[in-house]
Amino acid sequence: MFYRIFKRLLDILLSFIGIVLLSPFFLIIIFMIKKDSKGPIFFKQKRYGKDKQFFYIYKFRTMYIDAPGDMPTHLLKDPSKCITKFGTVLRKTSLDELPQIINILKGEMSIVGPRPALWNQDDLIVERDKYGANNVPVGLTGWAQINGRDELAIPDKAKLDGDYVKNKSVWLDLKCIFLTVVIVFTKQGVVEGEEASNNKRVSDGK
Repeated sequence: MFYRIFKRLLDILLSFIGIVLLSPFFLIIIFMIKKDSKGPIFFKQKRYGKDKQFFYIYKFRTMYIDAPGDMPTHLLKDPSKCITKFGTVLRKTSLDELPQIINILKGEMSIVGPRPALWNQDDLIVERDKYGANNVPVGLTGWAQINGRDELAIPDKAKLDGDYVKNKSVWLDLKCIFLTVVIVFTKQGVVEGEEASNNKRVSDGK
């Protein structure tokens, strides 16, 4: 009970602070997106949430508007033709994920938890069912993200998500947050396009 309440309070506090402090930075990103290509600023995508309930995740748009809407990046033969120049920067630095603090504030996501699967990633959902990893809040980052990220095969990713569920605690959440910052700055584990597909890896779409 304590963990669940603390986790939600931490989500509300950090997401609210994040929105306030990052507002000027958001404006810069918005300007660069509009300058780089035509289209909306944000991208919404249908994802699995807690208890396999669907919701729409928010991201900064990183692809051209004529790119396939619901196809994960790992299925694209040549993602470089779909991703904008500034979108490449956003994806490599994971800055395209920042709007998800809105999802966190709304209670659709948590800061730490299994990454929300795409609506058509049934293989990942089936694997996560084995570990009860579909029954906890999905997260901006998670145990799998700090232990391989896009480089993980689906069974390995699901197993790590299961390990998180089994051992979840305040300290594990704080560890995930800290190590995520380290990984983002070192750009570890990012795989795009056909390379990910050939290795049966999963990426996060647009």
